[in-house]
Amino acid sequence: MKISSKTLWAKAYSMSELLVVLCIIGILILLVLPNQTSVIAQAKAIEAQSMLNHLYGLQKSHFYRFSKYSNDLEALGFEHAPTINEGGQAIYRIEIIEASVNSFKARAVSLSDFDGDGNFNTWEIDQNKLLVESVKD
Repeated sequence: MKISSKTLWAKAYSMSELLVVLCIIGILILLVLPNQTSVIAQAKAIEAQSMLNHLYGLQKSHFYRFSKYSNDLEALGFEHAPTINEGGQAIYRIEIIEASVNSFKARAVSLSDFDGDGNFNTWEIDQNKLLVESVKD
């Protein structure tokens, strides 16, 4: 039996064709990403709103029991999730700015700058459950 010495070629794309396609995909991704930063910031702001609403409930409960608001997160029973700086997933740091007999104000400050402009997203809530975004990012 005689084996033929024909060389078989498989159809394939050249390296330059693959690079052109990858460059086009990269350009399309760069065009889409800036539009997604506001969506990402809004999704992450839900974390701040949720934690502040939870803190509001704890403050109201404390007020009904002791007739005053507390400035101590531990006394309220608020357990802060580990932040991204501590190896966790929480993006916002929660703090009580002021607490008195008749009022309180709490703040959630973002630990990362979502759009790189130097402003850190900040939300605040008070005893009337007025939740406002004091610093937009």
